[in-house]
Amino acid sequence: MNIGVLGGTFDPIHNGHLLMAEEARARLNLTVVLFVPAGQPWLKVDSPISAAEHRVQMVRLAIASKPYFKLSTMEIERAGPTYTVDTIAELRAQLGEGDELFFIMGQDNLSELPQWKEPSRLVEMCYLVAVPRPGSPSPDLKALEAIIPGLSQRVMLMEKPKVDISASVIRDRVVRGLSMDHLVPPPVSRYIRENGLYTTA
Repeated sequence: MNIGVLGGTFDPIHNGHLLMAEEARARLNLTVVLFVPAGQPWLKVDSPISAAEHRVQMVRLAIASKPYFKLSTMEIERAGPTYTVDTIAELRAQLGEGDELFFIMGQDNLSELPQWKEPSRLVEMCYLVAVPRPGSPSPDLKALEAIIPGLSQRVMLMEKPKVDISASVIRDRVVRGLSMDHLVPPPVSRYIRENGLYTTA
């Protein structure tokens, strides 16, 4: 069984996240893609993020109509800072011997991998599926391989989707009273409005 894992703050989840997951699922024949909202992302320790209950509910609403997308609250439930390597290790322990994990990420995040906790251990446990981000240069796999030996054998560089949507732009549009309906699924848009999220900068 091939299982995709898409982590993030999902503040809010948007159409770009869904396209990334769908493209990876189709290309890699994934049985399921787990959406894993972050608890306390260590890279965003100084950035305010919405309450976990809101972010979890938005993910739940966004994927409700897709049976091959599942929500995992394991990072929300885990105390302390959120590290991808801990999440993958926890998932790995639950899987059978022939099962594979595919961690879906932006190519810009792949370039930052040496700063992550235990990157060498991470790439031993899963494949990395790197999705392009418009405006971001392609990662230098040769340089990354020199720092994290074996990485290049565990990375899959996707050519699409090239989605130029960011959660920060969506939050900014809400503050300015602009529509976000083309950027997030309709149930998420309704939830943001009904709960008054992102109405102040």
